Amino acid sequence: MKILLVSTQDYIHHPVLSRHHNIFEDLATRHEVHVPHFHVSRAHERSTRLIVHEATQFPIQNPLLHYTFNTPYHFHILNKIIRDEKIEIVVAAHVLAGTAAIHSAKKYNIPVLFDLKDWFPDSAAAYVHNRVLQWTVRNAVWEITRHNLRNSNKITTVSPSLVDKLQGLGFSADLVTNGVDTDLFRPLDGSSIRKELGIGQDDFVIGFIGSIERWYAIDELIRSLPELIRYRNNVKLLIVGGSLFTGYQNELRQLVLDLNMQDYVIFTGTKPYNELPGYIACTDACTIPLTPPQWLDIALPNKFFEYSACQKPIVMRPIPDVMKIGGPNLFVYRTLPEYIGCIKTIMDNPVMYHMNLEQYSWKEKSRQFEAIFVAMS
Repeated sequence: MKILLVSTQDYIHHPVLSRHHNIFEDLATRHEVHVPHFHVSRAHERSTRLIVHEATQFPIQNPLLHYTFNTPYHFHILNKIIRDEKIEIVVAAHVLAGTAAIHSAKKYNIPVLFDLKDWFPDSAAAYVHNRVLQWTVRNAVWEITRHNLRNSNKITTVSPSLVDKLQGLGFSADLVTNGVDTDLFRPLDGSSIRKELGIGQDDFVIGFIGSIERWYAIDELIRSLPELIRYRNNVKLLIVGGSLFTGYQNELRQLVLDLNMQDYVIFTGTKPYNELPGYIACTDACTIPLTPPQWLDIALPNKFFEYSACQKPIVMRPIPDVMKIGGPNLFVYRTLPEYIGCIKTIMDNPVMYHMNLEQYSWKEKSRQFEAIFVAMS
């Protein structure tokens, strides 16, 4: 089958692997998968099984400006790919470029699956601080997203709550959750990385692994340290990742200085994806401090699956769809005192959690997409 994936990211340069990387790299072992390259990121180029087509006329780094100014070229290049490569199915997951792909797919009578990987109106507005501009971006993105959903043959999305949200807006969607590479994420010995980072073997390490952006209240994790240190003085906070488009990481570094917590917080920067299980291994508790209410209600983050596959306790905000899956390793907090209480409980009762996540493996998610494609053909 010849598939065109129009992903939400710069597929070969984005520093963080998405569901599309994990699912479509597996699909590319059995199908011919094409992907346009939106050159908006500047990270190291990753290898891929997909056939990459340059789709950037103006290599602007600001995502909003990049996709806006390149829209006319996207209509041209996506039409060319669909026509010349004889594409049989289009998977659109992008707002503006998704519109271009859907337009051309309809022209050639090619079925379209729209994969809504998060709630685009809110995620787009998150990069804007001015409230008026936020409102404008949110409503504009919703109108474009609604157009894309209406003109797709099938919709998939990542969480049960997002399926329900779409149903309330008049759209029917299939659920294909996020997942985890169960060959990569597994219990490991983190002692070598602890030594490399200057972390003692008896230190209690709280970890955050992921993109350092404002929708994660990492500042609260830092503010909790003085009280946790009074309870147990060998506490460390390990932050693995980097900021993509905001200055949030710089603000966190300044907060560490302001609180005089330099000896207790470690920033590693962005690390290669295949090294993340090793960093998770050197933690004693992992965190998902997701904050915005509109995202808590629809989220089912990869972190949950990755931390769980590594058998770590997870201290998180109340994310309904994660709580529905459940697990003995979940510790839920709503306030900073509750967060501190969860950490103290884990300190006093260290446990390794044995969990089977094969039903959430990326290979299983790839098979689910493949079954949908066959039904649509």
